[in-house]
Amino acid sequence: MKNLKTLLLASILFLGTAQIISAQAKMAHVNINDIMEKYPVAIDARKQLEKISLSYQNDYKTITDEYNAKLKKFEAEVKTVSETINVERQKEVQDMERRIQEFGQTAQKEIETKNGDLMRPIGEKVKAAITKVGKAKMYQYVVDAAGLLLADGPDLTADVKKELGF
Repeated sequence: MKNLKTLLLASILFLGTAQIISAQAKMAHVNINDIMEKYPVAIDARKQLEKISLSYQNDYKTITDEYNAKLKKFEAEVKTVSETINVERQKEVQDMERRIQEFGQTAQKEIETKNGDLMRPIGEKVKAAITKVGKAKMYQYVVDAAGLLLADGPDLTADVKKELGF
């Protein structure tokens, strides 16, 4: 009977220890910002976005320069033309202001849409690489190092970059 109690006690201790060991999750971290800054595909996407943005900026400058030139001309001639012409010009200026505002809003929306179209697949590819590396190294959790106050565990950033081919 004494041996049975000892065996039972040993079994309980063994099972308890096994549960404690299995309850500790394996964690690692990865620096997603570093990956995205240096990932060639992401760099190319940012260059495309910069080109599009620059094009919109140039167009915006052109229409605002045109607006300012007309406004200056109208202000210089306000006393030399009839009231009817001044009213028409005021409507024209207001219409130009509205078009400039609409252009800015449209450009902003299109840039945001293009950003999503370009960056979403890249983000998904990075996430898939992180998942693949994490599972291959048998980690249960891989967190972004950007939000960590202490990142003393394994860093998988280099492994993820290798998985992505850079």
